[in-house]
Amino acid sequence: MKTRKEAIAACMDLPFVYEDYPFHDENWTVMRHRENQKTFALIFEHAEKMMINVKAEPQAAELWRQVFPSVIPAYHMNKTHWISIILDGTMPDEEIIRLIGDSYRLTAARPKKSRKTE
Repeated sequence: MKTRKEAIAACMDLPFVYEDYPFHDENWTVMRHRENQKTFALIFEHAEKMMINVKAEPQAAELWRQVFPSVIPAYHMNKTHWISIILDGTMPDEEIIRLIGDSYRLTAARPKKSRKTE
């Protein structure tokens, strides 16, 4: 995966998502859940590299950064909970898709707790 188009397509394969451009800047593509409007991926070009930011569990994020040089602390996001993936073709597409799916699940709406009436 090397292009914005490929990254968007990978995100759009997930159910009930949409593509957004809230910053009025075509460089920033934000992928969101339809039901809660939460962001699960940001696709952008920085320093002449196409990148995608995804949410990750902190321990998993650290592991991904150790395994793949193309996974770095997230650009312009919380570095503990988000990672940037440089889309340069060095990381297998299956792994990128897995991380997009993880981010999707981490940002999905939580089931509401039922209130007990007494």
